[in-house]
Amino acid sequence: MRLLVVEDQKDLCDIIVRKLKSEGYGVDACNSGEDAEDYINGTEYDAVLLDIMLPGKTGIGLLKDMRAGGNTTPVILLTALGDVEDRVAGLDSGADDYLVKPFDFDELLARIRVLIRRGNGRASGEIKAGDLVMDTAGRTVTRGGREIELTAREFNILEYLLENRGRVLSRDKICNHIWNYDYDGASNVIDVYMHHLRKKIDENQDEKLIKTVKGAGYVIR
Repeated sequence: MRLLVVEDQKDLCDIIVRKLKSEGYGVDACNSGEDAEDYINGTEYDAVLLDIMLPGKTGIGLLKDMRAGGNTTPVILLTALGDVEDRVAGLDSGADDYLVKPFDFDELLARIRVLIRRGNGRASGEIKAGDLVMDTAGRTVTRGGREIELTAREFNILEYLLENRGRVLSRDKICNHIWNYDYDGASNVIDVYMHHLRKKIDENQDEKLIKTVKGAGYVIR
């Protein structure tokens, strides 16, 4: 899953980005409303973490412009403004959630999961394909009741495939959704990850869940 962090306090921004990346998210970051606008107009994000007090265009101004333009990307406002009227103003401007600084990082992760789950039309944190079960809250994967150990990146790639079950995803689409603009890795990185996922999920199974569509990409059906 790919996130955008918009926070003008660079030290805090770096901490948030580092922790989100450690959870396997692809993360872009910037420190102003104008830069955030460029990122949002050029990339599809699963969620935006948006500070209100930004230099230039404020977070509320950016949020209003997003919604006026039809952009429905989930937004969590991160702010030191915790009064009821501030929260109401943020939510009425189109925010999906509101988190007051300082906040607990585990709570932020939980709120991100809720927004992504809601955006994909799921009521719970479980995603299933046959006997494969992913628990996005507990970050566990089982197949036939057997727990499968995945790295953070493997987990997020599998989650993206499961969220788009039945839809063929190209290598570029997977890469662009999971990694950020700074990624400069090998061109075959998706094939490498898919090899590892297949070995862990499909090896010794009669039914193979991860399928290659030649010339198009990968799909779980």
